[in-house]
Amino acid sequence: MTDLSADYKALAEYRPKNKVRFVTAASLFDGHDAAINIMRRIIQGMGAEVIHLGHNRSVDEIVTAALQEDVQGIAISSYQGGHVEYFKYMIDLLKKRGGEQIQVYGGGGGVIVPAEIRELQDYGVAHIFSPEDGQRMGLKGMIGEMVMRCDKDLSGHAPKGIKAIEGQSESAWRALAQLITALENGHADAALLKAVQAAAAKSKAPVLGITGTGGAGKSSLTDELIRRLRLDQDDSLRVALISIDPSRRKSGGALLGDRIRMNAISPWASGQRVFMRSLATRDSGGEVTPALPAIIAACKAAGFDLVIVETPGIGQGDAAIVPLVDVPMYVMTPEYGAASQLEKIDMLDFAEFVAINKFDRKGAMDALRDVAKQMQRNREAFGKRPDEMPVFGTQASHFNDDGVTALYQALKPRLAALGLPVKEGRLAPVRTRHSTSQTPIVPGQRVRYLAEIGETVRGYKKRVQAQARLAREVQQLRESARMLHEDDAKKSGAQGTVLALAEARAARQDHDAKKLLEQWPAMQQAYAGDEYVVKIRDKEIRTALTTKSLSGTPIRKVVLPTFEDHGEILKWLMLDNVPGSYPYTAGTFAFKREGEDPTRMFAGEGDAFRTNRRFKLVSEGMPAKRLSTAFDSVTLYGANPDPRPDIYGKVGNSGVSIATVDDIKVLYDGFDLCSPTTSVSMTINGPAPTILAMFMNAAIDQNLAKFKQDNGREPTDTEAAKIREWVLANVRGTVQADILKEDQGQNTCIFSTEFSLKVMGDIAEYFVHHNVRNFYSVSISGYHIAEAGANPISQLAFTLSNGFTLVEAYLARGMHIDDFAPNLSFFFSNGMDPEYTVMGRVARRIWAVAMKEKYGANERSQKLKYHIQTSGRSLHAQEIAFNDIRTTLQALIAIYDNCNSLHTNAYDEAITTPTEESVRRAMAIQLIINREWGLAKNENPNQGAFIIEQLTELVEEAVLSEFERISERGGVLGAMETGYQRGMIQEESLYYEMLKNSGEYPIIGVNTFRNPHGEPVPEHIELARSTEEEKQSQLTRLQDFHQRHAAEAPAMLKRLQQAVIDNANVFEVLMDAVRVCSLGQITTALFEVGGQYRRSM
Repeated sequence: MTDLSADYKALAEYRPKNKVRFVTAASLFDGHDAAINIMRRIIQGMGAEVIHLGHNRSVDEIVTAALQEDVQGIAISSYQGGHVEYFKYMIDLLKKRGGEQIQVYGGGGGVIVPAEIRELQDYGVAHIFSPEDGQRMGLKGMIGEMVMRCDKDLSGHAPKGIKAIEGQSESAWRALAQLITALENGHADAALLKAVQAAAAKSKAPVLGITGTGGAGKSSLTDELIRRLRLDQDDSLRVALISIDPSRRKSGGALLGDRIRMNAISPWASGQRVFMRSLATRDSGGEVTPALPAIIAACKAAGFDLVIVETPGIGQGDAAIVPLVDVPMYVMTPEYGAASQLEKIDMLDFAEFVAINKFDRKGAMDALRDVAKQMQRNREAFGKRPDEMPVFGTQASHFNDDGVTALYQALKPRLAALGLPVKEGRLAPVRTRHSTSQTPIVPGQRVRYLAEIGETVRGYKKRVQAQARLAREVQQLRESARMLHEDDAKKSGAQGTVLALAEARAARQDHDAKKLLEQWPAMQQAYAGDEYVVKIRDKEIRTALTTKSLSGTPIRKVVLPTFEDHGEILKWLMLDNVPGSYPYTAGTFAFKREGEDPTRMFAGEGDAFRTNRRFKLVSEGMPAKRLSTAFDSVTLYGANPDPRPDIYGKVGNSGVSIATVDDIKVLYDGFDLCSPTTSVSMTINGPAPTILAMFMNAAIDQNLAKFKQDNGREPTDTEAAKIREWVLANVRGTVQADILKEDQGQNTCIFSTEFSLKVMGDIAEYFVHHNVRNFYSVSISGYHIAEAGANPISQLAFTLSNGFTLVEAYLARGMHIDDFAPNLSFFFSNGMDPEYTVMGRVARRIWAVAMKEKYGANERSQKLKYHIQTSGRSLHAQEIAFNDIRTTLQALIAIYDNCNSLHTNAYDEAITTPTEESVRRAMAIQLIINREWGLAKNENPNQGAFIIEQLTELVEEAVLSEFERISERGGVLGAMETGYQRGMIQEESLYYEMLKNSGEYPIIGVNTFRNPHGEPVPEHIELARSTEEEKQSQLTRLQDFHQRHAAEAPAMLKRLQQAVIDNANVFEVLMDAVRVCSLGQITTALFEVGGQYRRSM
């Protein structure tokens, strides 16, 4: 690693003199981005206050946040293309809306090339950091430069007169934000402050104070209350939301983490209605900032109808918010300990309303009763029943929760009495005081499922050891008897004793163990010949077992161990076995298909026409067509192409643009979608149900058209129905659709997790009812968990645990294990770490043993489909030609580990969508391994290696231990609620980045073995970006689709929404909806009834 200069080392240690504030985010439609989280942590550590917005943020959202939060700087990561349009649009909006002094910083790895960096910096972006900057300055040096350049006091920009903040215009809100900065810094004009306090005294706007324990869900509850207020009052009221978070005493920095949770503060049809400002407690050391009274006064003077103040998490004895607000509200969870603890909570004396949030947790009804009784005692309100106390059970994470609605409807008259100008509401009255919709995805009695799986796997291995010991002893005793007989046939007594001991042990052997040993000689014979012969329904299937090298050496497809000890043989048969035999450690299927490599053909760029041409090019001459589709980020987030710059720039970049069923038809035109040799893999998650419905319709229409062509007429209704069912039963492929890893890896979550899981279950049910046996309803993915920064053990543990969570969720819906388990598939990333060598072995064994021993599943369900993509994280923008070397090694271990399909990344994906030339090279890697690499002719090369066996045991035990840790947190969904998986991924990512940055983790060409002549930065790199014509074509095609279906679409969207409200099968309706509605129309309609995803750190 090159030593950093003294200047950059000083920058790394920089501490600001002023209170520096930053907005950090990943750009619109950007996902699986660990980098921005690492950045915001370092910015905080340097003493700055950070408003982190998370991923998938539009320019408007970021600019609005920057203006209202009155920050000095914005830091954005942008990896998914469209960055030139994105950053330029941001500079334009900042200038237009009074934020020209806010500095914009960005980075996108190697995706933003040197010419674009110059173009953006010339346009007004303060700095776009490149990989070369990272090497020159170091991670902290880059952050230090940002903080240093933003180290300015903004108090001087505050207004001098009260007129500037009046009128509820955009400029008035900007002036209010600047005034709040001056108030926080203690530099506000004295005359203005006096005028503000006088105006505030005349205001009738009530102040609602929301406080409570840390992690109780205050932000989510606040957001849901604002959403109900806006819906109920036709979005006629204006709300100021002041959110306070604690400052770190050591660094002075702060994570202002409430804005990221807010979904209801964005402008609706009526425009901006909610002003939000995040505050840090700074030097006060308390739960509120000393400037809070003046800031509340400023909001009242500005003419807001309601002011809401949300405090940080507080302790039992804290109640500092009470004297500053009109209506104090306390938020807690059911987990407060013994009922006597309630007597110590100061806020139960002062709160007018109490919300027991996360009401789906154990003991919630008891908590509701106990808290109500405590409030009754505190108020000495013994004339009232406990259930008349203002205590509500809420589930803010549950979309349209009736407990939250009940709380809102109790708050409304109280706020109205204080001056809130409310009218008769649109929300129907609810007759409950707590959440009634408590149907958990995984039932409460099943939350230990992962711990039980760990016990099952360990129990099975313990049984294997015991059976192996018995087998060894039986063999040894029988051999001893034989030797005794041979030595002296007359000594029958000793021989009889030894045989009796052998038979006693044989009687204790399990039936399956005994049968495996009995069949061992036949297995040896079956694999010893030139062909493996299997009879199925009087038909012989013959598989060649040997190939010959150029030297004439026979290479066997499967090599058996040469053990003679029955204990070792049995242990091998029960823990490893041949490929295609339980527990499938060595491989899911007995042999690879003849003439069919596991190669996947990757494409995704521009519009559907261009990607279709690429598919035809990369699959030319290949007997099997495995079409692996990458979608642009507009599609990945369920949106339609749009002229707005931050969307337009991304259309057709880093993937193909798909908006309608017509696009899907073009995308796969010319491929027989029902052929046994065609399979389609679609890497999409949030809007996966919609894209899947489009694909199924495209396959159905393809076969209906084929019928018409073959028969010269349209099919009858009966014939069409039969074609439809035949297509569904024969179409092959997978859609990713794994929403659990999307949340954990911070990817393309668009709907609430609960709703997404419901629709995933709907797809699985639809597949069962329509006999869809060859298409995987979900590809449970570790790839994106790894891309977000997880190490191989976490990737494997989180991915398998996600799979078992879906199993439990589908079982809870009443589905049979063998109806849905065969339609689950797994998709992993592999990399350079040693654990990747055995990832498939461990995954297959854990899955098979759990399926058979715990769930009683059949053989088809026990087989884990193991699909691999080489690591995107090990593609580096420096010395990009070296990436092919890493990819080759990763492909080799995937093939040795008997993967079912393999996608090799192109070397230039570090900086762009892969080009035609780089895709050919990536495919050549695995073709060379499969067809030229001699040892690849053997299909179990990993078996028998001591290090492989040891790694298998070590990794398996590490995964089972992780299962226990997740189980302790309430299973996968409980752990997700506390951010456990996300936190682990971020920590592991940060650890890797630090080691890479320091040089302790050597990466050739990146931090060691650097080019002594320096790496020339090419001015012109071939970039596979969408053309202007392709973008315009997509907009035109979309507009045409909307016009053709303008009459049918509204009713269909209503029908789709009603299916969600009625808890019917949503996918069933989607199959009809995609024929007349576009992707964006469907996504918007589902947001209204299924809820949007709520981001978190």
